[in-house]
Amino acid sequence: MEINQIYVNLPVKDIQKTKEFWTKIGFTINEQFSDDKAVCVALNDTIYIMFLTEEYFQTFSERPVPKGDTTQVLVAIGLNSREEVDQVVNAAVANGAYQHEEPQDYGWMYQNSFWDINGHGWNVTFADMSQMPKE
Repeated sequence: MEINQIYVNLPVKDIQKTKEFWTKIGFTINEQFSDDKAVCVALNDTIYIMFLTEEYFQTFSERPVPKGDTTQVLVAIGLNSREEVDQVVNAAVANGAYQHEEPQDYGWMYQNSFWDINGHGWNVTFADMSQMPKE
């Protein structure tokens, strides 16, 4: 078996604000899968984030949408450089997100993170696997 696409579904309150946020920090929208109930953010050609209104999200699960300051998932994405990591996080913060924690530098891996405007957590990383410590 080979997985050829990933769609991560996350609930949101406001589709238009979510669409504007992700566009402003440099991602594209797949309009084919977007409407007034959902916005599809393309992370690349095979990985997509489906932001669904809370009401629409509930049609996919009988479980309640988490309220308040709860966290059920942290999404981690890998980029090609430390500079790209900071560029995405800085753009997110400049557009209404807030810093999750201070950047972490492990030498071979660098991580920065933010909570988006809907409260979803994003860990943005760069890893140079050739520099990974051998045990």
